[in-house]
Amino acid sequence: MGESWWEFITSELRQARIRAGLSQEELAKRINYSASHVSGVETGQRPPKADFLAAMDEALGTGGMFGRMLRRASLVEGAPPWMRAWIDNEREAVLLRWYEPAYVPGILQTKAYARMTLSDSLLNAEEIEQRVASRLGRQVILTQEHPCQVVAVLDVMVLRRPLKGHPELMGEQLAHLVKAAELPHVQILVVPEEAGLYPALQGGFILATLGDSAVVAYLDHQVRAQVANQADDIASLQRQWEAVRGEALSRRQSLELIKEAAQTWT
Repeated sequence: MGESWWEFITSELRQARIRAGLSQEELAKRINYSASHVSGVETGQRPPKADFLAAMDEALGTGGMFGRMLRRASLVEGAPPWMRAWIDNEREAVLLRWYEPAYVPGILQTKAYARMTLSDSLLNAEEIEQRVASRLGRQVILTQEHPCQVVAVLDVMVLRRPLKGHPELMGEQLAHLVKAAELPHVQILVVPEEAGLYPALQGGFILATLGDSAVVAYLDHQVRAQVANQADDIASLQRQWEAVRGEALSRRQSLELIKEAAQTWT
């Protein structure tokens, strides 16, 4: 299938509405959503979440078809179960603030780098390819019509950590980072070695600001991850974010450092 499952679902939603003879405004009233929400889903600007699809199934009498599509999409796209709720937030975000002490952030990874990060896992080859495809699919937020603003802060060791006998793949990855960093809506900042020990080194996290200004967070752990939206947790992570960003080099200095590191892997 050339299109993603998410694109297939949104296309089917639109066709189902048209077959029912409803305008977006009429459908919105029937399912108790705003017309702008319906339009956002149909144009791919909003993720088709489970509650929205359930309302569509009930309103249009589709026998749970869209709910089944969503479950199928989650399987085919290959995201781990605990990531699925986060991916919805990521697709809806207007701003992502991402701190990574160990790896290149997923939405900035090349296919080869993504595959290498999963190669030592307990997943079989098919599962690895599913997760790689899911990770790359998330990168659409950088290239869509209204792209998400991204500020990523990386520890300098992310640029220096080898990929098990494949220095050329690390060179490709850093060249990809340089290209991404030159996009107007993407900032990639680097915490230099001179910072020494600093807050948050114990683990990466992401803060997503949604369209309604709500902030949710994603914290990655060894076995699984956690999506957090409690006010105390968000406040604590925002303080950590400010501390980490304060240790980082400027945008220009960071880009120069990434370019220098890329040359060492070629």
